[in-house]
Amino acid sequence: MAQVLRDLRPVYVVGVGMHRYQFASETPYITLGLTAVRGALSDAGIEFPAIESAYVGCTGIGLAAGRIMFNHMGSTGLGVTQVENASASGSSAFQLACFEVAAGLKDCVMAVGVDKYGDQVRAVEKEGVNKLSDTANIPLIRYAIMAEYLKKEKGLSQEDLAMVAAKNHTNGSKNPFAQFQKPRTVEDILNSTLVAGTTTSLMCTPRGEGGAAAIVCSEEGIKRLGISGAKPIRVLSSVLRSEEPQKGRELPSVTVAQDVAEQAYAEAGITTDDLDCVELHDAFAIEEILYTETFGLAAKGEGQHYLRDGGSAIGGKCCVNSSGGLIAQGHPLGPTGIGQIHEIVRQLRHENGDRQQPDARTGMAHMIGLGTISIAHVFQRD
Repeated sequence: MAQVLRDLRPVYVVGVGMHRYQFASETPYITLGLTAVRGALSDAGIEFPAIESAYVGCTGIGLAAGRIMFNHMGSTGLGVTQVENASASGSSAFQLACFEVAAGLKDCVMAVGVDKYGDQVRAVEKEGVNKLSDTANIPLIRYAIMAEYLKKEKGLSQEDLAMVAAKNHTNGSKNPFAQFQKPRTVEDILNSTLVAGTTTSLMCTPRGEGGAAAIVCSEEGIKRLGISGAKPIRVLSSVLRSEEPQKGRELPSVTVAQDVAEQAYAEAGITTDDLDCVELHDAFAIEEILYTETFGLAAKGEGQHYLRDGGSAIGGKCCVNSSGGLIAQGHPLGPTGIGQIHEIVRQLRHENGDRQQPDARTGMAHMIGLGTISIAHVFQRD
């Protein structure tokens, strides 16, 4: 019988670090990545030679970029695997790090996400599939159409979408690692530039660059390395899936996200009611409404009511995107998923200052890769 992560050796996040997400700059990717690496090492209270293996999630910085980056930390013989899975690259690197520890192959493994703003090309563009449509076949257009459909069918309003973005920009304004650090009002969001249908620019994630890192250890590794007992956060489950044939009007990203969340809950031994904080893929404001329903935080068609009632705010039933989400913290692709883990870990350690969710014990990080890959991790403070 197949086993799940919780059946294997327990895996704990013991250190996290980030380089602030930013717009395109002259900063080398090595600086972006190693700032996060050094931050995670410092957070865990260990030195680089303690790392036995590393996985690097990135989308456009070149072949073997991770190995070259780590050479600047010293040639320790470290096994380095580079991972590309679109926007889920960092999340996928983290999953592989967890699996290696859980399997008993290593005791201390690092996952890093790093990317520079560049010319990443989707495989579908190389194949010419997108040219079969007369309109731009890009995520922005698809989600803008879905937003208009939900306005007509489910009572969603333009103000609801603006409320999502305003909440996340406000959270981002308190996050030192966020790309956008300016609080925005609902009026600011509504008055920003229209980019597709009634979707405005401030309802969308910015593109940028940055770095994020997380270190995972076994219990044996924690004891051997003398890591503080206050640091470790258990990884209860980690689930990755791709899409199945589309059913009805739901976007593939929504159906696969629901499948992943349900499996992640089951493997972690929790229910939606156990969640205190969630970081989810809000490249566009409508996604937060959709995934709030998909993850069971609100009933289908009721996501806007969960938002209006303050359920997704810090201090609400389950806060959503306390980091600012992709909309405000940013979405540099490779690092994004590990940046979410950085936020969840700090929430569960109760280290998040004025963005702290009271009494947070259980959290989930969720990413989508190009609309058809979905990955979720569930974390818990013992």
